[in-house]
Amino acid sequence: MAADSMEIDDALYSRQRYVLGDTAMQKMAQSHVFLSGMGGLGVEIAKNIVLAGIKALTIHDTKQCKTWDLGTNFFVREDDVLNLRNRGEASLHHIAELNPYVQVMSSTAPLNEVTDISFLRQYQCVIVTEMKLSLQKKINDFCRAQHPPIKFISADVYGIWARLFCDFGDEFEVLDTTGEEPKEIFISNISQSNPGIVTCLDNNPHKLETGQFVTFREVNGMQCLNGSTHQITVVSPYSFSIGNTVDMEPYLHGGIAIQIKTPKIFHFQQLEKQLINPTCLVADFSKPEAPLQIHIAMLALNQFQESFARMPTIGCLQDAEEMLKMAVSISKTLEGKPQVNEDMVKWLSRMAQGSLAPLTAALGGVASQEVLKAVTGKFSPLQQWLYTDAFELVTFLEKVSHEEFLPRGDRYDALRACTGDSLCQKLHRLNVFLVGCGAIGCEMLKNFALLGVGTGRERGMVTITDPDLIEKSNLNRQFLFRPHHIQKPKSCTAATATRNINPQIKIDPYLNKVCPATENVYNDDFYTAQDVVVTALDNVEARRYIDSRCLASLRPLLDSGTMGTKGHTEVIVPHLTESYNSHRDPPEEEIPFCTLKSFPAATEHTIQWARDKFESAFSHKPSLFNKFWQTYPSAEEVLQRIKSGESLEGSFQVIKCLSRRPRSWPQCVELARLKFEKYFNHKALQLLHSFPIDTRLKDGSLFWQSPKRPPFPIQFDINDPLHYSFILSTAKLFAVIYCIPFTEKDMSEETILKIISGLRIQEFRPSNKVVQTDETVRKPDPIPISSEDERNAVLQLETAILANEATKNDLQMKELAFEKDDDSNGHIDFITAASNLRAKMYNIEPADRLKTKRIAGKIIPAIATSTAAVSGLVALELIKIVGGYPFQAYKNCFFNLAIPIIVFTETAEVRKTEIRNGISFTIWDRWTIYGKDDFTLLDFINAVKEKYGIEPTMVVQGVKMLYVPVMPGHVKRLKLTMQKLVKPAANKRYVDLTVSFAPETDGEEDLPGPPVRYYFAHENN
Repeated sequence: MAADSMEIDDALYSRQRYVLGDTAMQKMAQSHVFLSGMGGLGVEIAKNIVLAGIKALTIHDTKQCKTWDLGTNFFVREDDVLNLRNRGEASLHHIAELNPYVQVMSSTAPLNEVTDISFLRQYQCVIVTEMKLSLQKKINDFCRAQHPPIKFISADVYGIWARLFCDFGDEFEVLDTTGEEPKEIFISNISQSNPGIVTCLDNNPHKLETGQFVTFREVNGMQCLNGSTHQITVVSPYSFSIGNTVDMEPYLHGGIAIQIKTPKIFHFQQLEKQLINPTCLVADFSKPEAPLQIHIAMLALNQFQESFARMPTIGCLQDAEEMLKMAVSISKTLEGKPQVNEDMVKWLSRMAQGSLAPLTAALGGVASQEVLKAVTGKFSPLQQWLYTDAFELVTFLEKVSHEEFLPRGDRYDALRACTGDSLCQKLHRLNVFLVGCGAIGCEMLKNFALLGVGTGRERGMVTITDPDLIEKSNLNRQFLFRPHHIQKPKSCTAATATRNINPQIKIDPYLNKVCPATENVYNDDFYTAQDVVVTALDNVEARRYIDSRCLASLRPLLDSGTMGTKGHTEVIVPHLTESYNSHRDPPEEEIPFCTLKSFPAATEHTIQWARDKFESAFSHKPSLFNKFWQTYPSAEEVLQRIKSGESLEGSFQVIKCLSRRPRSWPQCVELARLKFEKYFNHKALQLLHSFPIDTRLKDGSLFWQSPKRPPFPIQFDINDPLHYSFILSTAKLFAVIYCIPFTEKDMSEETILKIISGLRIQEFRPSNKVVQTDETVRKPDPIPISSEDERNAVLQLETAILANEATKNDLQMKELAFEKDDDSNGHIDFITAASNLRAKMYNIEPADRLKTKRIAGKIIPAIATSTAAVSGLVALELIKIVGGYPFQAYKNCFFNLAIPIIVFTETAEVRKTEIRNGISFTIWDRWTIYGKDDFTLLDFINAVKEKYGIEPTMVVQGVKMLYVPVMPGHVKRLKLTMQKLVKPAANKRYVDLTVSFAPETDGEEDLPGPPVRYYFAHENN
């Protein structure tokens, strides 16, 4: 089947389509991949690329399952170890289950220096893990010799060090290096000069880079630019040059510059050359020398393996010394003869047999994205090495005796070799609260299971919560779920799947949201019992709330998120770092009301307009209608009360809705046709009546110039598929909300044409309505109902009652809740048709159904690769928190796997606020005062002064001012008891108050203090 004609299962792949695009998805679905080595890293890569949807994967492995593998390969089970199964064969059906569209095969044939490797010709990409370097070179040379070259990837994790190598051949073409939408820039001016300078409208940054290409459209004056392509040079963030414009007509107004994506060729060197002079991606700029140091250390490890046919023994000093000698001699053969890090080499020797599951997850995520790049040509490939590590763990481990690292014959031996047994035991005894069981949540639970989190006999528990049920679109990256789990709760399903990975783990699943409404479940005692809170959320509000609870309970918080190929992690540790709420992203820019209503300039505006129309007509109006008739049960009663002069809120709109209620399918179609005329013809005519095309502003400039676009009324044409689609989708939604049945025949073009052809459309009559043009003005409140409108309402209601059209059934409608993922409900059909008709009316580029669904549904693009990487990085920080590491050990990370860029940074150190006289506090400090029944406000102020050495001058509870001396009557409050002032709820043991202190010099502002928790009675701690 031709790649471009393949059908993509949108219900499964919708979130990933927005990351990769259909062309890349179709290329991927044609690709055959070979993957050798089914240890922790191999199975991680297999999981991610099968979820992504390649055509076929062969997994190759020659080793038997050992107890050790239970802590690294999440698809190996205890009976696989007992039955001495091959690791690949044990993993095969678990991997195949992840995606029914992918063919997964296994091979156990030997693969060594004497193997005939010509069988690799059938693959587009070959990935090797756990393979000797000499064999890697042989396979790499073979891959390069093919036409086209087979893409070669090598990846390994040794202990707390990881490496990734890519070679995609001499010339590898990438069609889209970033995956970002092409930028569209509104223009305010183009100079007539050499070079011509293009200036952006309203000082909006263009975000282009020198060397990129743009084309132009809708330029008035310099018309010859329209449709032409120019390479740009950045002049400033708001302007760029395009070459000679001297001989062109002068620029008048308008115009949009659109970025053109151009293919880019990437050049790779073979492994043999790159070993001597490696090209590395630097991930941690605080240690730029690290990649080369790890390169040398790992080459020494590979040489040790070749020389002794084994790995260095865990903790063996003799092996470490031997490996160090090798590293020193290897360094001399490399270009630049880089320095050897002796500590690193010795630690690598000591830990090389181990495997740190979180590091494996992180590298597996990055490596999988490189596989997808190899088979699709989408995004910039890694050139050519990535080295990353968790060397910070070692700073703490130096004090630990070498016996701690020795194997004990259980599933945690690979972890123990990296962290020592004490840290292992602390992980087992950990209480963790994981909020969210979506993509990151599933990956996090896998990491917890491999690390043995919450498996301790006396202590240790993983509490998880998620209110959602499993949807088909989740299966593309939430790898603990299968098709038979659809519509089951995420948290309970994820808990069962995690116990399959590690039967020792204790998980308590809930179906709650974590918000103020569930504070009876997740109360102070609950948070105090947790050792760490991990969020796997998709919205900022929930993060802010959980952060505030962690701050109040002094609990560490690990946060992360992804958007497409981008990901971030943040670690928040009490008394060491700032909290999540310490920094705020700028709020999302809202589209101005007047832009949405009358002056759209971009596809996003027309989609949001259509989404608002859906909400208003099919959700908001039915909701108001139902609420009204629940309040006033009969039409007769309402008529009586209006006639007696009562003003019933919402009655006018509700009666209007009742009187116009369609009662048959043809009436639904007619209503849809009238809406078409109103939205796409009369609206345009009214605007052009208010602002004719030649309207000028006070300064003489044209009213209709960029970004304002004049509308053009659309004449209805039943033969236009877009017009027909609007009528059909709108009529269907009206039929649903008014509970009117319809058949397949009703929806035929023939029936709809018949209904419409008999409908008389009223001619447009202009009104003198004022059109809002001020972008700062918000949506106005509803206009008060006039006495004439009220009289009409009475008449309409009387008519409906007389016609027996105000019965109990007539007084209810069905409210629709917008649902983007159910294609049968017609919601996206309506929004796509309405949005594209409006776009056509304003001469704006239309959007296809897929793009409309993303914008209208506020869908966050997602792919399993970045989810796996992010959760691995979070689990690394979890280990540091459990080990009680110092501030310098923690790292936040931002990455974009498309470019690729990975940046580790230190966390933000907590700020101290000085009050005076050496008294200071941070966000983590909370003063406590214990009172009793007759404790007055004055007693409270004196208690603070006595305990903390400074007297409060102001006491506030939330937004309520308890004591501000300058406020009238507040001095009298000093004698009142705290109980009376605060009025606590019956079960409330304490209240959090804010205090401030007098400034050192008069006239300055009061000095803020930390929160003070006042207990109404002494606690028995």
